Amino acid sequence: MRQFKTGTVEGTGSAINVSLGFKPDHVKCVNIDDAGSLAPMMEWINGMGAAAGIKSLSIADDGSTSNASHALVSSNGISQYDGSDSAAPGFTIGADSDLNASGETIVYIATRE
Repeated sequence: MRQFKTGTVEGTGSAINVSLGFKPDHVKCVNIDDAGSLAPMMEWINGMGAAAGIKSLSIADDGSTSNASHALVSSNGISQYDGSDSAAPGFTIGADSDLNASGETIVYIATRE
């Protein structure tokens, strides 16, 4: 049975646990309020390491900035969340400074086969 959830969370700059009721196989997050106009997006697929993801920024990757338009990140990305006594399982949005900026809205879609 396929499970599917969408929603929004406010960025904090620190890791955010998102409870879904299941551990997802695929998560896509987009910061829709990005003050830096980079339209940060991160996508995680089961099999990637914890706190990993494919990060995309809306910039020309011409080598003139330290930002790449696409990169595989291995820290501050997305992880599955096992849940706790007070929260259902789901996923964690790491402290990536582009995606998870304090006060900026992050939309997500999470699925599990």
